[in-house]
Amino acid sequence: MFEKYKNALCELQERDNFRTVRNFDFKDEKYIYLNGNKLLNLSSNNYLGFADNKKITEEFLAEAGAKYSFGSASARLLTGTLPIYRELENLITNLFNSGGTLLFNSGYHANVGINSSLAGKGDVIFSDKLNHASIIDGMRLSEAKFFRYPHNNMEALEKLLERERNNFKTGVIVSESVFSMDGDIADLSKLIELKNKYNCIFVVDEAHAFGVFGRNALGVCEELGLLNEVDLLVGTFGKAIGSMGAFATGKKLLIDYLINSARSFIFSTALPPISIAFSKWIIENKLQETYGKRMNMLKLGRKMGSQSHIVPVIVGDNARTVELCDILYQNGYFTLPIRPPTVPQGTSRLRLSLTTEIDEKDLEKLCSIIGSTKIITESL
Repeated sequence: MFEKYKNALCELQERDNFRTVRNFDFKDEKYIYLNGNKLLNLSSNNYLGFADNKKITEEFLAEAGAKYSFGSASARLLTGTLPIYRELENLITNLFNSGGTLLFNSGYHANVGINSSLAGKGDVIFSDKLNHASIIDGMRLSEAKFFRYPHNNMEALEKLLERERNNFKTGVIVSESVFSMDGDIADLSKLIELKNKYNCIFVVDEAHAFGVFGRNALGVCEELGLLNEVDLLVGTFGKAIGSMGAFATGKKLLIDYLINSARSFIFSTALPPISIAFSKWIIENKLQETYGKRMNMLKLGRKMGSQSHIVPVIVGDNARTVELCDILYQNGYFTLPIRPPTVPQGTSRLRLSLTTEIDEKDLEKLCSIIGSTKIITESL
């Protein structure tokens, strides 16, 4: 009865694609400690250094005291809503000058809930080929037809829209702003132009941009002055904010619709009030202080050949990618091999994730090691 699982795992091992959960000793905002080794952490989404930061934690707890519990014990639509939830939603709504905001338990919950409910039978979704798995899973759960256009190819998207849009009722275009595995940025201005031209709803996932881009750290849409053009924007608290959870903000009609239709929201126990309070506290008290550090981080990412703070080093082969990670580990760097199905076949890579705690000097040796190996076939 279990033979197929055994065979599947053996096949993964043969392809150097088998994954395990690592047990770290502990982490701080810059380093990770594993088997007694201190390693520069280049695989974290802790972009602003708020997570694992004892000073930040102590400061928050000194202010919050015992005001917030560690469990909600209910879904939001039952007894899982306390004033702090609405306070955070109102804060996000005001920051984005949007019609309303809805909290989700994670970015995965948000994307699955949104993409499985906004479009249904007789509708259509147009999605960038490299959109996150949570977006893809949401589309699969919907009864809508969906098309995945070649990555960031606006010409191909428009041809799809010309051919298919009029065959369906509601049309949705969905894209990340900063793509999580490539670090490049979507052509948001063109996507908005196409959504208007072909009468579509536009959903943008700013998971890796919220807290990083823009004068007020609201994301790429803020930086480009496009916030008012987006119908629904997704952001997370579990990356730059150093907390957990996510949000969707945008047109009030769509927010109300999600409250009544997004199953990942309706049927999930709400996040702990203490987590909601921490996210709100970080945004209100710490985010604005990071502007200079954020700009330096993005400048370093661009110097390394990326459009953002996410720097892919594409190796191609699974075994060689694992080998390069091992070499870097021996030299004090913690990087993880990113392999299919997270990325397309033949594009296994290192995903160097910069934070505001990392400076150019920290990376000099790493770049030298990568440049001197004969492992790399392609890099950005």
